[in-house]
Amino acid sequence: MTSHVVSLRISGEMKERLDRLSSATNRSATALAEEALEDYLSQHELELEALDVAAERADKGDFVSHEAVASWLKSWGTANEGAAPKPDIVKTRR
Repeated sequence: MTSHVVSLRISGEMKERLDRLSSATNRSATALAEEALEDYLSQHELELEALDVAAERADKGDFVSHEAVASWLKSWGTANEGAAPKPDIVKTRR
């Protein structure tokens, strides 16, 4: 894998925190920063994928009403806990 140099400005406080963590974990500040950036990117990529899936579902026009969700949530932890509600609102395209 080819690596590239990227520079960025961080606050003095963040630099101190990075240095403390580097010392405590016996890992380089570069390795910690790379791991943090990887985690950040992965998390936001997952969020974007979830938004795409939600938009696709919304485009189909099938929704679960607030009342159905609220009723389902109220059943949680009771003897009559219900299954997740199915769509009960269908929007048709004009």
